Amino acid sequence: MYKIVLHAVIRCNRMSIITVRVPRKVKEKLEKYNVNVSETVRRFLDEYLTELEMKNLTERLESLRERLGGKIDPEQIANLVREDRESR
Repeated sequence: MYKIVLHAVIRCNRMSIITVRVPRKVKEKLEKYNVNVSETVRRFLDEYLTELEMKNLTERLESLRERLGGKIDPEQIANLVREDRESR
């Protein structure tokens, strides 16, 4: 029974609040291990977003390669993806 509720909050720092409901046992175990839930969720969401962006970029590059009839070298596509990852 997990529930995520997004609340848009207008502030100077342009941050939003996310409320997550988890079973009590999960919360108790997180507390037992002194897990900083906010930081853990922020880090997870940032990493997940990076994965989604890389997947999107890969799909767009593949689509472009198909439209150009294979005129782009696959190694060049890999290099472009690698460069984009390293630029972050």
